[in-house]
Amino acid sequence: MKTAVVTGGASGIGRAIADRLRADGCHVAVLDLNPGDDDFSHAADVSDRDQVEAALTRIRAQLGPVSILVNAAGLEGYARFKKLPFEEWNRVINVNLNGTFHCIQATIPDMLEAGWGRIVNISSSSAHSGQPFMSHYVAAKSAVNGLTKSLALELGPSGITVNAVPPGFIDTPMLRKAEADNKLGGTIDEHIQRTPVRRVGRPEDIAAACAFLVSEEAGYVNGQILGVNGGRNT
Repeated sequence: MKTAVVTGGASGIGRAIADRLRADGCHVAVLDLNPGDDDFSHAADVSDRDQVEAALTRIRAQLGPVSILVNAAGLEGYARFKKLPFEEWNRVINVNLNGTFHCIQATIPDMLEAGWGRIVNISSSSAHSGQPFMSHYVAAKSAVNGLTKSLALELGPSGITVNAVPPGFIDTPMLRKAEADNKLGGTIDEHIQRTPVRRVGRPEDIAAACAFLVSEEAGYVNGQILGVNGGRNT
């Protein structure tokens, strides 16, 4: 059984990914600010390297070396760029981009030693389309896509694939809160009508894509940005 680490795995998309990988036979450890009471769940702020390293030390003691990493921890934000405080810019960048950096850098020694690894970064379809009032979020997720492509070239010769999944319009508590706060640019039903498959996405849709990308069968899939968005971004 391979050991997988899923960041942000206590809720939303991350939770669905963790559940799917468990169902597929992986040992799954979760890193989350609020990890819940699942087995092998650890409290950690992914933007804090010391917390990440401490959690991974515990995970290795429990489950052994890490073979699979899914970076699903994320933080959104809304602000007009003209009024966006630099502190808020940094807060979003630190979680969405720097957190991905910390977790990859902290886990790849295990994968390099094994000569096998799978890394999947959850980015965002907004990196393709842009999104008003979310410049810091879009900038971070766009950088995650770039990081994915660079690391795929660097780590591929060592047996490690690196891919990204940018979700589209996915039904999560974060989405429902954004609708309640009038930050979606329309209702969920209106967005559904602009989606070719005419439904909102489910966290399980993202989990299915991740399950493929971390599998043995996906060994020739590397450096790809696999959009799961119902056809809104192609």
